Amino acid sequence: DIIPQPLLDQYLSMTDPARAQTVDTEIAKHCAYSLPGVALTLGRQNWHCLKDTYETLASDVQWKVRRTLAFSIHELAVILGDQLTAADLVPIFNGFLKDLDEVRIGVLKHLYDFLKLLHADKRREYLYQLQEFVVTDNSRNWRFRYELAEQLILILELYNPNDVYDYLRHIALTLCSDKVSEVRWISFKLVVAILQKFYANNANALGLNFINELVVRFRHCSKWVGRQAFAFICQVGMFFLCL
Repeated sequence: DIIPQPLLDQYLSMTDPARAQTVDTEIAKHCAYSLPGVALTLGRQNWHCLKDTYETLASDVQWKVRRTLAFSIHELAVILGDQLTAADLVPIFNGFLKDLDEVRIGVLKHLYDFLKLLHADKRREYLYQLQEFVVTDNSRNWRFRYELAEQLILILELYNPNDVYDYLRHIALTLCSDKVSEVRWISFKLVVAILQKFYANNANALGLNFINELVVRFRHCSKWVGRQAFAFICQVGMFFLCL
């Protein structure tokens, strides 16, 4: 009753390969772009009407179609709620994590927005997978690593200090040694945010261990760029301390 059935049928038929040949070669991409709006209009109680179409689009051979879904999966998760997200969106989200960089960037740009919608136990399953974002199809794609550092600053609030120390600390240290200065600079902010996380949660021992690791890794580095990194980390830390 919300949408006339003929109109809904017409929309669902947009994934038919024959339509791409006779109507528009990018009709599947248009279908993917509109899907969150259609889902919002139908409501989560009618998600079953779109589920098969969504799965078809998520496995489309055109990476642009999958990329479109990757950029909006966090919005769809809000519409569907935690139960449907865990059952129907998480498997597709996991597939996007292993896709081409052009698709993965859509997931990465809204990683925090998606993870915060998951239950804590499900969210914790992604801790180990986060380090896979450091590796890209093209090492020159430095903006990918920059986006990762930005997202990790937000994601810190979703995990406890021990998880941050065991999993996210390693990623931060790797990014601090990136070949691109822009990536290193945002990573210095990530390092300071991690230290703030430790001390704000009375995890002083973890904070001290991390500081000692920074001193060994950067302050006493044989290369000037490492020692410069330590100076910049101190600079960022003093800036936030003053604030």
